[in-house]
Amino acid sequence: MTNGSVRVSVFGKTDLGRTRDHNEDTFLVADLSSGNASLQPEVRNHAIGPRGSLFMVADGMGGAAAGELASAMAADHIYRHMASHWVQDRSSSPERFAFRMKEAVELANDQLYSYAREHPEVRGMGTTVTAAGVFGRDLYLAQIGDSRAYLIRGAEAIQLTKDQSLMQRLVDAGELTEDEAEQSERRNIILQALGPDPRVKVDLTYQPIRQRDVLIICSDGLSGLVRREELVQLAAKYPEPQGLCGSLIDLANERGGPDNITVIVARFEGDGLPEPDGAKGAGYQTYLPPSSTKTTDPSAGPAGPPDASDSTLSLDRLRNLGLIAILLGVLMLLLAVWR
Repeated sequence: MTNGSVRVSVFGKTDLGRTRDHNEDTFLVADLSSGNASLQPEVRNHAIGPRGSLFMVADGMGGAAAGELASAMAADHIYRHMASHWVQDRSSSPERFAFRMKEAVELANDQLYSYAREHPEVRGMGTTVTAAGVFGRDLYLAQIGDSRAYLIRGAEAIQLTKDQSLMQRLVDAGELTEDEAEQSERRNIILQALGPDPRVKVDLTYQPIRQRDVLIICSDGLSGLVRREELVQLAAKYPEPQGLCGSLIDLANERGGPDNITVIVARFEGDGLPEPDGAKGAGYQTYLPPSSTKTTDPSAGPAGPPDASDSTLSLDRLRNLGLIAILLGVLMLLLAVWR
């Protein structure tokens, strides 16, 4: 942990948008040390305790009530796992905290996948998840899908997560620029979600926190309509998290609000945090725990399902990989024609 205190002011809000008839998004704000998951005053402004804090946005999909159910189930299972297994864990190391977050997301996928198999009326339901855990003076992010986390430091907004989407795959391959990907009609095609498949590969990243950092977690109902530089401008205009949440949602709705819009804003302060050195060191950083960390130690509790990066691929994963390869090939051919 740190010498000195770290405090967070946090707020979350979700909105139907202008065109949808129901809201499939879910968000969660929790102080894991006190066991309080709410927007009560004691959570909206609290010191980061010995077991940390958890903020999460989930964007459901599946039609009818399936998407709404998937996002709510995911948020509930992830929180309950952290509030029980992590809080009661004999280890309180940063490595263990990060492992428990990853484990919580994997086990939530198990729950959603099993539920959908047992209830044909919601077969195929799924949800994105962007979960941010604060422990000490570090931020850990567990990512599935294309909801996003941004860090505002000074006059810059930096995307901390990477979309698990077809467009992001093409950007990484050098086939598209980020601007082209943002404008594509296929930008909402995601390659992974919680629920549809028996296994997921959690993208686990981290970010050291600095004085006055502002974290924004949002569904694509916001990120698809509001540019990064506008995040900075509005954060300067509305320094309080509640005001910033409202202004961001209002802006997305002014631009048509074609999807549900959900946002969490967290502002960090306290003498336990160093002053920022510009945006140096901020950005997407994969978290790799020290090799000496025994995250599968049976004395520390259940280890959860095998990692999705295991060399033994299920038939479902093989089919999914084949479909992704086909989609990538078709899209590259289309791009070649367009050019």
